[in-house]
Amino acid sequence: INNKEKLMADNYTPPEASLEMASENNSGQGKVDDLPEGIKGFSWGAFLLSWIWAIGNSTWIGLLALVPYVGFIVSIYLGFKGREMAWQNKRWDSVEHFQRVQKQWSFWGVLIIGGIFLLGIVAAIAIPAYQANV
Repeated sequence: INNKEKLMADNYTPPEASLEMASENNSGQGKVDDLPEGIKGFSWGAFLLSWIWAIGNSTWIGLLALVPYVGFIVSIYLGFKGREMAWQNKRWDSVEHFQRVQKQWSFWGVLIIGGIFLLGIVAAIAIPAYQANV
């Protein structure tokens, strides 16, 4: 019986330390061949908050998002590859810690950009309506 099955069978026994779990965290070591499960995927935080996300995740290539005409392409690239680059460029406590932080980046990216988008729509409707009544 492996460690996980033992833990599932007896909830009162603390889990034993395992070297397998320690070797799984290869974050902050640069380009690695095998990424842990759950690292790959699209990052809304990296796509929407590109250069700010890049600074927070030590992914300095993301600063190219500040360059005119190149910024949108860099944002798309960060959306698709940002999670992998963040794992490789910054040291994380665990995969769970990484997932939690990236989820927060995505939440704030959608909230801020979505809020600006909604504010723009409201302004586009309200300003002409207000000017028509004056």
